[in-house]
Amino acid sequence: MASSQRPTERRASRCTPVIARAMLVFDIVGYSLHKGMGAGKFIRSPRTSVGGYEWCIRYYPDGDREIEDHVSVYVELLSKGAKARALFDLRLVNQANGLSTSVTSCLESPEVFDSVDPIKNKYTWGVHTFMKKGELEKSPYLRYDHLIIECDLSVISNVPLVADAMEIQVPPSDLADNLGTWLETEEETDVTFNVRGETFPAHKIVLAMRSPVFKAELYGPMGSRTARNITVEDVQPAAFKELLRFIYTDSLPSRDNLNDDTVKHLLVAADRYAMERMKMICEGILCRRLRVKTVATTLALADQHHCSRLKEACIEFVISSNRMAAVISGQGYVHLKRSCPAIIAEILERVTKSRIV
Repeated sequence: MASSQRPTERRASRCTPVIARAMLVFDIVGYSLHKGMGAGKFIRSPRTSVGGYEWCIRYYPDGDREIEDHVSVYVELLSKGAKARALFDLRLVNQANGLSTSVTSCLESPEVFDSVDPIKNKYTWGVHTFMKKGELEKSPYLRYDHLIIECDLSVISNVPLVADAMEIQVPPSDLADNLGTWLETEEETDVTFNVRGETFPAHKIVLAMRSPVFKAELYGPMGSRTARNITVEDVQPAAFKELLRFIYTDSLPSRDNLNDDTVKHLLVAADRYAMERMKMICEGILCRRLRVKTVATTLALADQHHCSRLKEACIEFVISSNRMAAVISGQGYVHLKRSCPAIIAEILERVTKSRIV
């Protein structure tokens, strides 16, 4: 008797890699000041969360071994007792054109980062001969005593998915585009700012949502909820326009389209209206554009507007590589000495301490 053929239920599943990707950036200001730490001594970039793990870039100014003519660079898994699979590409940024160049990478087969047993030293991957110091110091990667290392990091995990589950492609958020359109079309605006002869319509609720200063001015006890025309005296029109655009879209124009004076006006506007993210972006741009002729005026600006990161970068720039004499001979130094005498004392004190050491 032939056996009966019963249909067999077929259940399929698949495993697809899920990749969390981020760019770690380590901006090393004062390259020359870190030299001489000795082989095996390192500094770390701030920790960054990628793929559910904590990561950083580890930089050895004199190499991680006895070969001290190289700098060493690694990507490090900081999460304790963890294992993670990742691809990485360690790069240097050419500060002449803003482009980055890969120096060492693992892009074909992921490495396993293992911090379960730190003695085995498998929680870092990179290269101890990242670049010869002599070559680095003659290259466009090192400029004005500062170096930028990037790590394009992809953390991989495998997630089982039911084969017949519908995969929905979610489009990117268009919130910033929609708000930006409202700003451009001036639809339903309820307040107009008069800035040195130019007018800028806007929406009170959007401004109050993004800026605590606008919130206080428009809705606070000292503000006027019914005011439809407000005069602004202490901000440049072009800077106020970009401030509004940032409030609505959270973005600034391309850095290539921003000269130093424009960035400084934007920083002043960001500080005036407590737009901290915009202020930090401006600080970062100015940190990368420090010059002997302009560092004194930039330092005065940083002090006046409480930009601690920019102030520190300026001071490091002045006291490193014997630039002090050139800075003092410039016109900006006269303004700095008159407007911020405490900074001059701080610079002189740090120069004196560095010579004693």
